[in-house]
Amino acid sequence: MQTLRKIFKNTKGATAIEYGLIAALIAVAAIAAMQGLGGSLNKTFNNVSTKLNTSG
Repeated sequence: MQTLRKIFKNTKGATAIEYGLIAALIAVAAIAAMQGLGGSLNKTFNNVSTKLNTSG
């Protein structure tokens, strides 16, 4: 009975899993933000390139 109590009292594993989930969510959010920014930068550079080619 005491062994079961020790197992249920130990929350180190649960805390590690929670930190892992938080890190994964942050990584997903960062990847999504970078992809959106990358698409926007790509459009901007293509626009600048087009204007430089037509002006010269």
